[in-house]
Amino acid sequence: MGKGDNLPSPGETGAAATDQARECEGKGACEFKQTRFSDQIMPHILNLYGASAKANDFDMYAPNASFEDPLTHAQGVKQIKSAFYSLSKFFGESKIVEYHVQENDIAPGKKEILIDNKQHYKIMGKDIDMISLIKLSVENGKIVRHEDWWDKKPLRNRDTVSFPLVGRFMEMGRRGMMLATHAMMGFGKDPDSR
Repeated sequence: MGKGDNLPSPGETGAAATDQARECEGKGACEFKQTRFSDQIMPHILNLYGASAKANDFDMYAPNASFEDPLTHAQGVKQIKSAFYSLSKFFGESKIVEYHVQENDIAPGKKEILIDNKQHYKIMGKDIDMISLIKLSVENGKIVRHEDWWDKKPLRNRDTVSFPLVGRFMEMGRRGMMLATHAMMGFGKDPDSR
């Protein structure tokens, strides 16, 4: 049997393609497997959180994507690079040790990816384990928003706190922290280009 003999025809989608993929998996005879977007990006996400990111790990982001966690709010790929490149400066060890991925189609060309995970850090010789929920909003094959909810708690901002003014101050604090980190990290320069 040749390569591609069991591939679905170009017009074959949905249930027929999925059934054919299952049939191929069962036989082990063909190489066609339906892949999810999350399968393509998980190695890059693991590199980011593992403080071993390379320039190509950020290709999954749209140019004006945002990243937010309880400490920082990054806007654009250069700031996102600074946020993740800085991990090795603050932690002796950083990685995702366990994870479960759920991918949901929201609308044509739009997905939400939820990564329920356990992160491990070492700071000043002390081990710290943290449960997190990473939420990725994807449009047309690129991440447009990346949120990291520590302890699976939604980020506190003007939309999620009782007093919008307090939420706005929290947002400003995260942006200020990001600007300091961004300057410290050479404004998003890749380590291999410094």
